[in-house]
Amino acid sequence: MGVEIGVQGTLDELGTPLRQVTFVVFDLETTGGSHLEHAITEIGAVKVRGGEVIGEFATLVDPGRPIPPFITVLTGITDAMVIAAPPIERVLPAFLEFAGGATLVAHNAPFDVGFIKASCQAHGYPPPANPVVDTADLARRVLTRDEVPNCKLSTLARVFRSATEPCHRALADARATVDVLHALIERVGSFGVQTLEELKGFVRAPTREQKRKRHLADGIPSVPGVYVFEDERGEALYVGKSGDLRQRVRSYFTASETRPRIREMIGIAERVRPIVCATGLEAEVRELRLIGSTKPRYNRRSRFPEKVVWLKLTDEPFPRLSIVREVKADRATYLGPFSSARGAEDARSALHEALPLRQCTERLSARVRRPACALAEMGRCGAPCEGRESADDYGRHVEDARGAMEHDPGPVFSALEARMRRLSDEQRYEEAAVDRDRLAVYVRTAARMQRLRSLTGIPELVAASPAFDGGWEIHVVRHGRLTAAGVMPRGAHPTPFVDALVATAETVTPGPGPLPAAIAEESECILRWLDSPGVRLVRVEGTWSQPARGAGRLKERIDLAYKGRDVRHPREGRPLR
Repeated sequence: MGVEIGVQGTLDELGTPLRQVTFVVFDLETTGGSHLEHAITEIGAVKVRGGEVIGEFATLVDPGRPIPPFITVLTGITDAMVIAAPPIERVLPAFLEFAGGATLVAHNAPFDVGFIKASCQAHGYPPPANPVVDTADLARRVLTRDEVPNCKLSTLARVFRSATEPCHRALADARATVDVLHALIERVGSFGVQTLEELKGFVRAPTREQKRKRHLADGIPSVPGVYVFEDERGEALYVGKSGDLRQRVRSYFTASETRPRIREMIGIAERVRPIVCATGLEAEVRELRLIGSTKPRYNRRSRFPEKVVWLKLTDEPFPRLSIVREVKADRATYLGPFSSARGAEDARSALHEALPLRQCTERLSARVRRPACALAEMGRCGAPCEGRESADDYGRHVEDARGAMEHDPGPVFSALEARMRRLSDEQRYEEAAVDRDRLAVYVRTAARMQRLRSLTGIPELVAASPAFDGGWEIHVVRHGRLTAAGVMPRGAHPTPFVDALVATAETVTPGPGPLPAAIAEESECILRWLDSPGVRLVRVEGTWSQPARGAGRLKERIDLAYKGRDVRHPREGRPLR
């Protein structure tokens, strides 16, 4: 009988070496952001192995429906381009055959994979069981904020000097993603990642520092509240909130925490300070207020609420649109807040495109005449400076602007939509894209302000929501500011409890403008809570309403056009995805 001799395997045999893995890097263009409501218009894919391209797949797809103008502006794909293209039921089997058993790679993979799975389900194909690698997730794991401002495909392609520039066309974006993938694989090699299995598990592995600092979660209570990570000097590094402080703080020291910046913060932190709150809403509001007051360096949002800007329709004989940092107690009309002056400038440009308001900065009067500028000759201003337009005639434009800022943005939306269609028909997509983004800023800001004003105009509102133990969470809100929070025990009589909570609530003296008592983020937190299931109004002083033809109806159209796209708003600088 022979003796079987065991042989120790090599390290490569413990997994599939990355140099032997076949990757199919793909990208989709679609008619919108939801695979439940929208369709694929283009598929592009590149098959690579060992750093070499071994095949490409690219085709337009007939979505079976019109392509929205916003999407045409974004991608350059028109209805005419896809009219002769094959439908998805003919394209899908070819793409699945091309992918085979390879590892699928996409940037923001849930978006692209979601559309492929939905198409498979709709046409009787089993969903692909291929391994999936998301280059966006991988980039967030290995890159720091000091290296890249964000993990958008366009940013990473620029940082890694991709040979292809992403342009929202499927094959070009897939080629750029290939370059990004190879660059990221080089980065993770320094962490000892050599196999596909190690690559997939890399984003889930806790660091040595996370393991060493787990004791910081000891003694944290399991209640709603705010937690503050502090350094050895007691300086706030990071502020967060949770409905269960203990569970949330413990998650920072596990594999589920993959953000490089937060892992860096954990290495500096020496203690975690809990602040117990009565309700989840109180915790959310306290978090915002603490971030604004302490400005922790590892928090990204809401650190500088005082730096917002406003678009002001001035209070003068011939009003104009001005960008300001302060809301005053005057008769001017304000639109905002904007996170940057560039966003306010976009909204102003949108209004100027639709309304012939003057754009000069001099103070005008009926007695002082000045030479008209070129805008008058272009028909974009009635030249009140020269007396060509009377104060009454100009006043009608002012009222239209005031209505568009506060009530109905429809006329501005229609004017810019018509201009976008004309530019798109002329294939001037870049100019149309500028108008698209300006319109998006204007409509979103108007919708946000109208929603905020519906709450901040109420002197006092008391509302309640069911608590887990059968009691009620009660909140008192004055002019959009949370002034008291408490939990009424089960079986208690509500009237004395509410009366006591109102009596001890913070006194609020409202200031001017749409945000008289709190920052926008705090009032938005309250609005989200008021919209949640089970919330009941107990008392409302005044009326709670929004304009019947307000901006919210138009914001839905804009959000659908942007949803799921790998773009960020160029003026506001925030990712839309």
